[in-house]
Order: sequence, then structure tokens, then C-alpha cells
Amino acid sequence: MKHATSPPRKPMILTEGHVVKGTRLLPPFPDGLETAIFGRGCFWGVERRFWEIAGVYTTATGYAGGELEHLTYHDVCGGRTGHAEVVLVVYDPKIVSYEKLLKVFWDGHRPGTKGRGAKITSQYRSVIFTTTEEQAQLAQASLQRYRQGLNLKDDEEVITEVLPAPSFYYAEQYHQQYQARR
Repeated sequence: MKHATSPPRKPMILTEGHVVKGTRLLPPFPDGLETAIFGRGCFWGVERRFWEIAGVYTTATGYAGGELEHLTYHDVCGGRTGHAEVVLVVYDPKIVSYEKLLKVFWDGHRPGTKGRGAKITSQYRSVIFTTTEEQAQLAQASLQRYRQGLNLKDDEEVITEVLPAPSFYYAEQYHQQYQARR
């Protein structure tokens, strides 16, 4: 969907591959690989957690879940597009399971809860965008396990969303593998 007041935009142009892994950032990816998309705050640290996993072919930072096509970091920071900062994870399911990726998503992650006054912006929200029905089932099950482990009060609820993957828009080159660049 295009934002009503925005002129048509061109896709982000990336000129480098993954600076840590030496792999492609853009499709096509090798046969047999699958994709996953996770958002849990600023994408820089999240991306690093995933690129370190054996079996992950490549990672890329980007934006998903909003109403503007081919957006920029500036657009997302403005808070009016509804996009989340996310990480695209391209992985080999013969080496690393989706369940392992979900474990990495949850480890060290406090997504906040309704009922405690947590204010999570759309840009930094906790979200799992699923690319297959199997991922959707596994993500929902992991969310339930996570919730149970928190011992929440009756009026509290984990804010994390599990949604079908929308369009993924790559972030600018300087955001890709940012923690390895600085």
C-alpha cells in the first residue's frame, strides 16, 4: 500500500554483500534456503545475534508492516508509516531449525506487556513475521510458551505479534551489518 501523500519511490539500492559472511543480501538465494523476519527493537543488535548462528546464510536489516513502499530510515523514524525495524534471516533448515531462530528471538528480549504501561512504538515493536504456515504455528506455540514463563497477572499480556510476512523493504546500506562496520 502506498501512503496517500507520498510520491512513488524507488527500491533501496544496495551495492555490497553481507560484510561479515560474504554472502548475498538480495535474492535470488541458493536453493533450499528459507526466510524468516523478526522485529524486536533496533535492528542493529538483533541482526548480529542472527548472523552469528551456524546455518544462517545471510541477514539484512529492513522495514516491514507499514503503509509506505520503498521507504527510508527517516520515514520510519517519523512514526507515521507503521513499519517496524526488522531483520530478514535467510537460513538453511537442514543446519538450523526455525525453532532455534525463535529461541534467539526470545533470548534476552523483553517485549513489554499491556497492563504495565509499556510504551512500544511501531518502529521498535516486537513482531514475528512468518513466511509459511509451519512458521506461523511454531511462532504461535513459542509465544504461548514465552507467555507462560513470565507468570503474568490477569490484566497483562505480552505485546509481541505473530503475523503473516508483509513486503520487506531493505534498509539503507549503512544499516546493513552496522555493528560490524563501526
